[in-house]
Amino acid sequence: MAKDKTKDPAEQTQQATGLIGKIGELKTFFEESKVEIKKVVWPTRKETVTTCIAVLVLVLVMSLFLGIVDLGFSKIIEAILS
Repeated sequence: MAKDKTKDPAEQTQQATGLIGKIGELKTFFEESKVEIKKVVWPTRKETVTTCIAVLVLVLVMSLFLGIVDLGFSKIIEAILS
């Protein structure tokens, strides 16, 4: 976290109040965010595509499994009720 450069507590309190203080806080937030974004290690295109394919395959397999289980349960319930 970034430290305030002002040392006088009264000055910090006065700066933190009001519209100008809020604008200063917003500016500090964006500056710190920019520093943090530079630290991020982004995945390569190959990693992103591989992960996306894995997720799509998992979704397909799970939807088929749940569809079959649902169909089975509905047939069992239908047999019990009829």
